[in-house]
Parts: sequence; structure tokens; C-alpha cells
Amino acid sequence: MRVPGSLLRRILLEERGATLPEFAVVAPTFLVLLFGIFDIGQAMYAQSVLQGAMQDAGRDAGLESGPDQLEQIDQYVRDQTKAIVFGNPKYKLERVNYKSFNDVGRPEDFEDKNSNGTYDDDECFWDENDSGEWESDVGKAGVGGAKDVAVYTATVEYDRVFPLWKLIGLPEKNTITASTSLRNQPYGPQGTR
Repeated sequence: MRVPGSLLRRILLEERGATLPEFAVVAPTFLVLLFGIFDIGQAMYAQSVLQGAMQDAGRDAGLESGPDQLEQIDQYVRDQTKAIVFGNPKYKLERVNYKSFNDVGRPEDFEDKNSNGTYDDDECFWDENDSGEWESDVGKAGVGGAKDVAVYTATVEYDRVFPLWKLIGLPEKNTITASTSLRNQPYGPQGTR
């Protein structure tokens, strides 16, 4: 059967049904973009809430009553983020204390016999945190004493909100981290090292 030329021309020039195929091409790309924006926005909001909770928790832990209330302070951080993160979030909360801000992240001193710039097992070192071995950080676990610098870090792993991770190869879980460094209040003698 032959299609007359005028009928073929009318079919090719017809525009009334063009919206549906255009939507079918644009919709998946638009939805992936939209879900990606929502996923990033949710992660940024969760990061912001976690950082704010860490600031509050760090101030509370630096008070004289802080060391006696660490579990309640940790629970406060969990409660602040619970409504924002999804699934069954896993929390890792840790505190490390230092004598001063200059010590934060500083490795223990050692005698570099071979001048290679790294600690080797046969080299002498100053055990500043009383651990019995050389460490790349002089900090001690816990909040410390009065006037010590406490670094409080929280890491939260939670399920992503949108299923976008399946489409673009992201992990199913998202991880956010926040920390704060504050000097404890001068409520008594500084901790001993």
C-alpha cells in the first residue's frame, strides 16, 4: 500500500503529539539531576546540623561537670542528627586531649638517626602521651583536665535518602564527619602528662 504524498507530508509536519516523546527523553535526565540535588542538599544539611551539635557538645564537655556527663553529651549529638539521617545510622564519637592548640595533630618527638624524616623502630622517642610506643599524634584519649584542649570528632554513616546511588555508582551509605577543638574551662589544675 502506497501512502499518498500529502498524507506523509501532514504526518511529518504534525506537532500536536510531540510533547510526549520530548518528555520521555527529558524526564529521566531531569529526575536524575533533581534527585542528585536533593541528595547533595540533604547531606549538606546533615553535615551542618552535625557541626552545630558538635559545637554545643564541645562547650558542654569543656565545663567542670563535662567529664561526668559524656554519655548524655554523646546522646545529644545522636538526637540532633537522628531526624535528619536515615536508616540505622552508625556513630563513632571520639575525644582526644592535648596540653595546647600547638600540640593538636603533632607527632611525638624522636631522634632521627638516619635523617630520613620518619620514625623507625630502632630510634629513640619521647613518649609524650604515656602509651609506651611512638605515635604520630601526642594526644591522649578523653576530654583531659582543666585548660586542656579537647578535640571532639563525630562520624556518622547512614543510608542515602534517594536511590540515585544505584544509578551512578555511589555507595549505598553516606558518611559525614564533624569536629570541634575547644579549651576546657579553667576549673582546676591542668591534666598531667
